[in-house]
Parts: sequence; C-alpha cells; structure tokens
Amino acid sequence: MNILLHICCAPCAIYPLEALRSSGFRVTGLFFNHNIHPYQEYRRRLEAAVDYASLAGMELVLRDEYRLEEFLAAVASAPGERCRYCYVSRLERTAREAAELGYEAFTSSLLYSRYQRHDVIREEGERAAAKFGVRFHYQDFRPGWRRGIDVSRELGLYRQQYCGCIYSEQDRYRPKTGSSRGNAG
Repeated sequence: MNILLHICCAPCAIYPLEALRSSGFRVTGLFFNHNIHPYQEYRRRLEAAVDYASLAGMELVLRDEYRLEEFLAAVASAPGERCRYCYVSRLERTAREAAELGYEAFTSSLLYSRYQRHDVIREEGERAAAKFGVRFHYQDFRPGWRRGIDVSRELGLYRQQYCGCIYSEQDRYRPKTGSSRGNAG
C-alpha cells in the first residue's frame, strides 16, 4: 500500500518510516510545518528532513511554506488550543495531498511523540480522511521512541528541543510553575 507520511521533523520520522516499511507500506514523506518558530528553526528542520529522506532513500514532497502570521491569527485568542490547530492544519494538508497524488492512505510522525495528544491526532486524522476521501492510518509509533533518538544521533541529524511553535518555544524557556501546557516533538 502507498502511504503519505507527514513528517514534523527528521528524528520523529525515523521509527515511523521503519515501522511502516516493515509492514509492507511504500512510504513517501511530506514536509509541511508552516508555523515553526523562529524562521531559522523552520529552515533547520526542513533541511534535516531533506537530509534524512536522502539517507533513508525516501521520496520527500516539500511544501516549503512559512505562515507564522496565519498561525498567530488562528490561535492568539486561545493559545491553549494551538496544538489542535497544528494537528488539523497538518493532517488536512496531508490528506489533501494524499488524495490528489493518488495515495491509498496517510499518517503522521506526530504519532511518534509521547508528548502529543494521540486521541486528538486520531480524531482529526479521521476527520481529514473523511473530508478528502482517503484513509487515515493510525499507528502508535511511541514504542520506537528510543530508537528514533538513537538513530538520529548516530546520523548526526539536527534534533530540536521543543515542539516548534512560538508558544512551545516560550514554554521551553519559561520557569516551570507546576503546570505545563507545552508539547515537545
């Protein structure tokens, strides 16, 4: 089966790619992460995804779009809902690309992170699948967490320290007060 794998970053794509390939999927990656902040961070993640795709022999579809203002306009009034916005925007784009490019299914490396909300990702993935008429493949890639870290270090891939948006960057540096709202990839 041909599947389009949304890639949030290179380290998070390692185990999902291995798992999907070992299950017989033919995998193409899609890089679309329009609200990574700051712009230099966005470029580093894009370049690392390109490098990893080359090393792994994986075709990669690049959607090199940086739309920080759009993201801020969408979440500024409710920053606590920013993760859902990220999931929806990425999964809908991946579902649309999968349908337009003739893939049978799509999934996301967001499902690799133990910091992401799998219930919401699954819900929004299934919603995007219905909207664009292509199957969402849910798979819990978290069991490969350590493998992704180890391989990314062995390959010398750029490893980010926060999920990606301006709010998660702020959470990274803000002193902890007992309540954490941020995610990390």
